[in-house]
Amino acid sequence: MPAPSQFLVRLQRGIVGGFAPPIPNEIHELTRSLDDPSNLLIQSSVREQGKPHPVAAEPKSLSIPEFSTLDADDPKNVDTRVAELESILSKLPTEQPPGSEDIYGMNIGIMYASDNLEWVNGGPQGCGGGRSTVHATEKQKQQFKRAVEIVKGLTE
Repeated sequence: MPAPSQFLVRLQRGIVGGFAPPIPNEIHELTRSLDDPSNLLIQSSVREQGKPHPVAAEPKSLSIPEFSTLDADDPKNVDTRVAELESILSKLPTEQPPGSEDIYGMNIGIMYASDNLEWVNGGPQGCGGGRSTVHATEKQKQQFKRAVEIVKGLTE
């Protein structure tokens, strides 16, 4: 499956809350748009220990050449990694109802949108302590962990 020509990925560490919504420890957003398909815009915010809110880092841009000279296994090969990410997410369940429970047990939410797929776990306000009617298998948890590794690898 080829990588989409435009997409948005948002990874948030810190989705489990309770009475109050969770405070994210880090947020990473990766955007590839049709306006500039040769660049991946990366915006990250990280909350330092003891601080109340994440602090935005300087935005970064990763060049996406039309014909990559990178090996397909290179973690910085954006097209290969995003195609793998989309393939993984397309097969994974999400909690039902949305925001009820962290079914992957990692306190991490991913929101992914492209022309091919829209996928979100963790709900817009995180997970609030409810029970999901859907649960992830161990294999699905490992696949979700790989999805997190892909996103994190592209932000570094």
